[in-house]
Amino acid sequence: MHTIRNIIFDLGGVLLHLDYALTSNAFRGLGMRDFDAHFTQAQQAGWFDAFDKGEISSDAFRNFLRPHLPENTSSEAIDRAWNAMLLDLPTERLELLQALGKRYRIFLLSNTNDIHVAAFSAYLQTTYGISDFSDYFERWYYSCRIGMRKPDAEIFQHVLNENKLLAAETLFIDDSMQHIEGAMRVGLHTLFMPRTENIISLLQKNGIRF
Repeated sequence: MHTIRNIIFDLGGVLLHLDYALTSNAFRGLGMRDFDAHFTQAQQAGWFDAFDKGEISSDAFRNFLRPHLPENTSSEAIDRAWNAMLLDLPTERLELLQALGKRYRIFLLSNTNDIHVAAFSAYLQTTYGISDFSDYFERWYYSCRIGMRKPDAEIFQHVLNENKLLAAETLFIDDSMQHIEGAMRVGLHTLFMPRTENIISLLQKNGIRF
């Protein structure tokens, strides 16, 4: 890792704690029995992908779900269930980012959507009194804002090109293997983060100094 000058982080599952089962359980609680047939960490239905790319609105996303839910299920209930997977971002991980920023150019690249962005932004404001990641990342990329999503090569190439980064000098960290494989196809160094791992210890084990 001695050639690494840039680090691109995934958000959910790497920095932000996630639990997909909580969203699955929440939708079951609303009466949607087949949520897992449409969405998992590894694979999701096409309209989830479209929502991640910003190709459909939050209202359209909710309307895709409504036929699977009891009549008159509110938008607020759908959003609560969808956001149930979003947990906490520990203080020590923000401190890690600040330390890494003194040695590397660091970026965020997240597959996400407008409902999650709103919830996570509210969490940052309530918990840390900040409205965005400007103190932690040189730039941050949300799939729903740029019309691309991992693991497609174009999104990795977009980040590299826009910031004049060399793939051979750039490390990408993610907790989804299909995203790791996509990054590898454009020549990025990669670290896969297992669910049982901690980002701080993962970096230490792989010689990333901070």
